[in-house]
Amino acid sequence: MRPLDDIYEEYEFLEGDERYRLLIELGRELEPMPDALKTDATLVRGCSASVWVYPTDREGKLHFMADSNAAITKGIVALVISAVQNKPANEVAQLDIAAALAPFDLKNQLSSNRTQGVPNMIALVREHATRLANV
Repeated sequence: MRPLDDIYEEYEFLEGDERYRLLIELGRELEPMPDALKTDATLVRGCSASVWVYPTDREGKLHFMADSNAAITKGIVALVISAVQNKPANEVAQLDIAAALAPFDLKNQLSSNRTQGVPNMIALVREHATRLANV
């Protein structure tokens, strides 16, 4: 998965449909999530599309698998995950993920339906990071 800064470098030079295509491409780059992990427990609430996020701990670093049944939503999920993927839990617990995503201006680039679940995804990531950081 590409670092968030690298994604933004490309994103800022694109417009309209090209930005949508980049998000779709990011979604395709996500590590495949096995269907067995797509359960009610991994479902992110409040998203207009179905979104599943499965957090794991790999040697003290957070690692997420995720999927969505909508291509652009899956790209947004990939964007959120790229901000935190493979970072130490204590670092992620302190990270302002919304601020890290702010340069993408998703609320003005996408419909509110597409972005309404972003705060819930961020909350899920932060909750998991905090739990692991305190272990």
